[in-house]
Amino acid sequence: MAELYELTITEAGELLRQGKISSVELTRAHLERIREVEDKVKAFTLVTDELALEQAEEADLRFKHGDTVSPLTGIPIAIKDVICTKGITTTCGSNMLKDFKPPYDATVMERLNAAGIVMVGKTNMDEFAMGSSTEHSAFFPTHNPWDLERAPGGSSGGSAAAVAAGMAMGAYGSDTGGSIRQPGSLCNVVGLKPTYGRVSRFGLVAFASSLDQIGPFARSAHDAALLLQAIAGEDPRDATCSPQTVPDYSTGLKGSIKGLRIGVPEEYWVDGMQQGVVKAVREDIEILREMGAEVSEVSLPHTKYGIAAYYIIAPAEASANLARYDGVKYGYSYRDTDDMWEALEKTREFGFGQEVKRRIMLGTYALSSGYYDAYYKQAEKVRALITQDFDRAFERFDVLVSPTTPSVAFKLGEISDPYQMYLQDVFTLPANLAGICGVSIPGGFSDGLPVGLQLLGNVFAEDVILKVADAFERVTDYHTRWPKI
Repeated sequence: MAELYELTITEAGELLRQGKISSVELTRAHLERIREVEDKVKAFTLVTDELALEQAEEADLRFKHGDTVSPLTGIPIAIKDVICTKGITTTCGSNMLKDFKPPYDATVMERLNAAGIVMVGKTNMDEFAMGSSTEHSAFFPTHNPWDLERAPGGSSGGSAAAVAAGMAMGAYGSDTGGSIRQPGSLCNVVGLKPTYGRVSRFGLVAFASSLDQIGPFARSAHDAALLLQAIAGEDPRDATCSPQTVPDYSTGLKGSIKGLRIGVPEEYWVDGMQQGVVKAVREDIEILREMGAEVSEVSLPHTKYGIAAYYIIAPAEASANLARYDGVKYGYSYRDTDDMWEALEKTREFGFGQEVKRRIMLGTYALSSGYYDAYYKQAEKVRALITQDFDRAFERFDVLVSPTTPSVAFKLGEISDPYQMYLQDVFTLPANLAGICGVSIPGGFSDGLPVGLQLLGNVFAEDVILKVADAFERVTDYHTRWPKI
């Protein structure tokens, strides 16, 4: 039998319900795995050993007494450190919040706790979710389990690495421009960004409010469906959260994709892409064609303006959202002065890291008097055009398929130019601008490093992209491979 930490959520859930294993056993196996490899990977900002074992014991009692259980009851899960956890440190990877303990749970956490999950810890991330490598954490970089000298992607790199290394059976992250899909790709796990409004953002520490969305990491499409099911749905505390009915995501899996219309955006093959990525994804597309899907090219002509528009809109929203960190109510506060304005200035100078300060400055400039129309307003017009491109494409196609990233995992410290780092998100951020759903699934390897295949779906079409992901997994074994740590 496989090690307990190697099981999928689906497999472990079945064993728990049959009484063949206990949640305490499963949790201890994951905590032991964390002790074995965390020093090398550095996926966690906090490991919640005691809480995890308490929750595991509660889950076992639910099974023993025949109480109502969910598919996630007793399952060890990791949570990105941008999601508020009541009484448990939520740092956002920043010195600004290194000692912050929220007085409430995010809606997502309320739902997960009700489902009976076991939280093994909070995962490392780029500060305030701004980055594509998890090198911008104020505490330490996370290492990719497939090559410890390489980055796991970002900003949810800790969550992706934790699942890839067997330290959690699933994890949650946030995706503002690709922060779930890109690390999912680089770490060879499933990373799903739901439609904007599918999951409540209440208790998600805001980066860019019109783009942020919480989603799961998993080792299979079926597991991702279970993880999404637990958190999706209306929330009166988030006005942007949709009241649209949530389907049962797992029941729609297992079907054939024969006749499904798949579009391949011609703009998602760019100069400078690694040839190993191109080769792997082209082969994946042929596999989908052999499975009976109808595959043809499609144009999304405004894609080339996506990065420029995103890096005006996201920093503009960040500059507004991060204005609340003033050293008055919570978080780091510079006290070595009697001057209020100096205290505010020094709080932000010492509390924020370089990338966060860079984006606040970019955003503040784009919103400033005299430049608002030239930058922010223009960027919003481009956003509308990108959304229209997707609208037209989904009139003809059920799913769009592309590479998730232009390269495999890069070495830590290799990309020092911020613009080159921003290009990591070239294939992922258009989905955030348009508010559609997307998933990165394991799509092969190049020189022993994972390549991600991105599936994009229309708004609220998570069931469709999960069905394609599940079908692809049934004819490939990429998602079953493990890194040697």
